[in-house]
Amino acid sequence: MKILVTGGLGFIGSHTVVELQNEGYEVIVVDNLSNTSLSVLDGIQNITGKIPAFEKLDLREKEKVQDFFKRHHDILGVIHFAASKAVGESVENPLLYYENNINALVYVLQELQQKPEANFIFSSSCTVYGQAESMPITENASIQTAMSPYGNTKQIGEEIITDTTKVTNINAILLRYFNPIGAHPSTEIGELPIGVPQNLVPFITQTGFGLRKELSVYGDDYPTPDGTAVRDYIHVVDLAKAHVIALQRLLNKKNTAKVETFNLGTGTGSSVLEVIHTFEKVSGKKLPYKIVGRREGDITSAYANTDKANDILGWKAQSTLEEAMASAWKWEQKIRS
Repeated sequence: MKILVTGGLGFIGSHTVVELQNEGYEVIVVDNLSNTSLSVLDGIQNITGKIPAFEKLDLREKEKVQDFFKRHHDILGVIHFAASKAVGESVENPLLYYENNINALVYVLQELQQKPEANFIFSSSCTVYGQAESMPITENASIQTAMSPYGNTKQIGEEIITDTTKVTNINAILLRYFNPIGAHPSTEIGELPIGVPQNLVPFITQTGFGLRKELSVYGDDYPTPDGTAVRDYIHVVDLAKAHVIALQRLLNKKNTAKVETFNLGTGTGSSVLEVIHTFEKVSGKKLPYKIVGRREGDITSAYANTDKANDILGWKAQSTLEEAMASAWKWEQKIRS
């Protein structure tokens, strides 16, 4: 069974490729390498014993997408990760996000709609909920006005997929992740941000290693127990395994609707300061940080109700915050050695 993974050399994509190959799928990866490195292929091979097929491809180039699907007409499923994903950057450069996240999605779906049958897993986000009215967040929570262009691209993306499935043979599952962190236990793959990290955990580990002078904590005046923003941090391997389970659900025709939606998180909220203290515990290092003003686009709190994924997919996050942070720190030490 040939499965296409777009953005498959990125953080979540590469871990999902590993899990797919471990389950015996034939994987083809496309990536434009804008936020990753070809060396990730070696890491995947070292873990699984097999190197996935790879093509460097920018999904914003419509003719190249068309050509790719002509050459690979036997693809049975697509897991679509390829997107820009930083809230702060999206506020500063919205057009980059609309072009990259929307155009690429449309061009892939245009090819899939020509197939007699297509299975599509979409990398969505808890950002579609905006600042939810109550915690934990269920899949039935109302979609709030997006707090950032990034969040808006995920909302629009979900709408595009839903509209498309109504009139095509595409079946889709929307996976709304909370905050993926950590690295593969082998330390062969992990998060490889290019430039200054936009996400909390790689900034923490880089600061712990001495690459950054100190961590900025954006706001300590939120209505949370310690004043810092609360998120649901999920180990990337747990997240990757959920993609394989969701794909199998579509391939086995177990889905009960053309589009299904699942939250993927741990169900536990952790504040920024709790994450910092957890890093200090697993690393034995004191982390230098300073409190600065809130960042535009950030919300107060977001953590998942995971009952639906637990019950219907039979999936549950296994790793603790400590285990995830320890793997992230182990990875940071390896890539700097």
